[in-house]
Amino acid sequence: MAESIQIGEIAVAFTRRQVKHVHLSVHPPCGRVTLVGPTATRSEAARAYVVSKLGWIREQQTKMLGQAREPQRQFVERESHYLWGRRYLLSVKEEQAKPSIGLGHRAIVLTVRPGSTGAKRAAVVHEWHKALLHEAVRELIARWEPRLGVHISGYYLQRMKTKWGSCNPRAGTIRLNTELVKKPKDLLEYVLIHELLHLIEPTHSERFLKLMSEHYPAWREARVELNELPLAAASWNQPYLRDSPSGERKMTEICHSP
Repeated sequence: MAESIQIGEIAVAFTRRQVKHVHLSVHPPCGRVTLVGPTATRSEAARAYVVSKLGWIREQQTKMLGQAREPQRQFVERESHYLWGRRYLLSVKEEQAKPSIGLGHRAIVLTVRPGSTGAKRAAVVHEWHKALLHEAVRELIARWEPRLGVHISGYYLQRMKTKWGSCNPRAGTIRLNTELVKKPKDLLEYVLIHELLHLIEPTHSERFLKLMSEHYPAWREARVELNELPLAAASWNQPYLRDSPSGERKMTEICHSP
């Protein structure tokens, strides 16, 4: 059961678990704060740790509240949509035919039946996004499995509220957020490599960080870029910020806590 630590205007939910180090996290969308510590951690020690990190907590909360957010999409003519980091205008055509979607020079052409609802149009676009992601992910998996010496038994694409991806090392499966189709492809590659490496090292240990640096040296830059891109309007896909015992900020977009 979580214990509440109140320091000024900041409330922290403190939980004791079977962990080696304390983990301080700031969660979207409004900067909720949690602290996880070893079972023997005294309340006074937990409070002192939070006090020492107040500056960092406020900094992350300010960033979250001020981060750009995508407007709610209506799926109407000349509306802006993003694909692989590029902006396109939506072109809507109404025909008595099976709904379809295609990509032009700078336009996404959506064909729907007359009177189609926004929800129906959104569903067509979402399925198209998944098809594009499947194609890109399969190519990346084929490229990186032999490089990393790993093999996944399967992968899944789905909307995810708080993660860019997740990994189940025991089952050998990974999940990826369908919002990644809107981001530059190199960021999809960064997340995928991150997930695949969890098949080798399940936790965000020093070994894991070394593996990331070895196979994707620009992972820190990719993480920063991903964090600075606008959040989705209807869901919070931004991974939350976590402060590690070593003082290095890490992202928990992967299934296992660092």
